[in-house]
Amino acid sequence: MSTNITDISVQPSTELFIKMVVSNWELQNSRLNGLLDKLTDEELAAETAPGRNSGVYLLGHLTAVSDGMFTYLGLGEKLYPQLDHIFLKNPESAGLDKPSLAELKEYWTKVNEVLTEKMNAMQPDDWFKPHSEIALDAFEKEPHRNRLNILINRTIHQGYHIGQLVYLVKK
Repeated sequence: MSTNITDISVQPSTELFIKMVVSNWELQNSRLNGLLDKLTDEELAAETAPGRNSGVYLLGHLTAVSDGMFTYLGLGEKLYPQLDHIFLKNPESAGLDKPSLAELKEYWTKVNEVLTEKMNAMQPDDWFKPHSEIALDAFEKEPHRNRLNILINRTIHQGYHIGQLVYLVKK
């Protein structure tokens, strides 16, 4: 019996690809939750670098982006549409009133609980349907612009901002 990893034969499947993408999404959520547990409120209120967004703003931004996935993936309406104006349509420098950090943490948790539940209920074929923001004629030409691709994109986006938040951790 060979123990060489190159000798292992795996039959790729749609379910395997979906599981790989969803598990990476869950990994990024876990990493962000770990950072949130580690950082104090004061650390999260700080800028990630001089002149850059604070951890609080980035949490609000990530929550709003994840909340938007409900509509992109055809899973229902946003839970907290009011976050869009503050965290997606305006920079932190606009000085808009933000929910408290405690509220943002609650929103983050709720969005991800419900989103995970709804994503887990999706059928494999659902992931390859067009997302809500693409016209059907465009989708016919570019079928890779599907719901699974939205999840891939949002996973990468989340990883980018986690990289910024890491700078708030005190050594």
